[in-house]
Amino acid sequence: MANGEKRDYYEVLEVHRNASDTEIKKAYRKLAIKHHPDKNQGDKQAEEQFKEVSEAYEVLSDPQKRAQYDQFGHAGLGGGGYNSSDFGFGGGTPFGDIFGDIFGDLFGGRQQRRGGRRGEDLLYNLEINFEEAAFGIESKIDVPYNKRCGACNGSGAKPGTDPKVCPTCRGAGQVRFQQGYFSVSRTCSHCNGEGRVIDSPCSSCRGTGMERDTKTMSIKVPAGVETGNRLKLSGEGGQGSKGAPNGDLYVSISVRPHPVFSRENNDVICEIPISFVQAALGTEIPVPTLDGKINLKIPDGTQSGKVFRLREKGIPVLQGYGRGDQLVVIKVETPVNLNKKQRELLEEFARIGGEEIHPMKKNFFDKVVDLFS
Repeated sequence: MANGEKRDYYEVLEVHRNASDTEIKKAYRKLAIKHHPDKNQGDKQAEEQFKEVSEAYEVLSDPQKRAQYDQFGHAGLGGGGYNSSDFGFGGGTPFGDIFGDIFGDLFGGRQQRRGGRRGEDLLYNLEINFEEAAFGIESKIDVPYNKRCGACNGSGAKPGTDPKVCPTCRGAGQVRFQQGYFSVSRTCSHCNGEGRVIDSPCSSCRGTGMERDTKTMSIKVPAGVETGNRLKLSGEGGQGSKGAPNGDLYVSISVRPHPVFSRENNDVICEIPISFVQAALGTEIPVPTLDGKINLKIPDGTQSGKVFRLREKGIPVLQGYGRGDQLVVIKVETPVNLNKKQRELLEEFARIGGEEIHPMKKNFFDKVVDLFS
């Protein structure tokens, strides 16, 4: 790439920006197999492409990094880099896991853990108003989640009974057989790799070992968030089974539209209507801000679309310092439903007015004359 500029990660993985986690994983799997160094011995271009798709997947497969990337692009990831030692079967990249997903069952390269299973990750959609997004808020939320069954303590077996060793795999979780020159192992279909079976399932959880519940939590939303930001609460997702760790909770932020304000990066935009008389003669008007009302002086001759900047009256910088500005956009209104007297006065105003009182109009027609002369 020219000047070392990084390509868009979604373009690298050939997926759209709203792609699901499953679509991203599928796309990465396809491209990683295609460009893997073991499959393309000595091909430097394939090695670079493999690094590129692995880097893209490392970001887009992580909800927190993906949210940062969607908001700030490559600059939001704080730099960093990769080297050839990062890529390979033991290099700490996601490829090892993907490769195991595809080939592990066939060659026995990846043994399914018969211990506990990590709890599920949860996504909670939190809607807040404009001011809460600007200054932050502490909010209580009710989160449905899976927890270990209280009746069987997560075993899945009826109280008073225990799971039995799987007679098919004898507790190994896998069955092995010969296929040509290879000794092939597969996940045991009888126990689904658990190594044990339940003859008398728990009536409360129907043998799953988990039950549904709801927990109330208090979360702190930092100042400066906007729609699409996600907060990660580690360990606050579903409970893991058999002592495995809990999943994580992701809180997705949605900001309700404001009747007066809109947002552009950290700046607040506010459109203020004034009459053409106020615009012509000048005035002082009250302007709403996030900190309350202030008086803004409008000089005479102000044109529609004029922007006044109120320093440090915008949105606080997310996880940073300072605030944006408030931009006050003036909208000059044309009067409607004139009565007879008002119309007569305006007609008189038009008769005695000269071009010098319409500087924008005069300047425009001067440009037109120059254009066709």
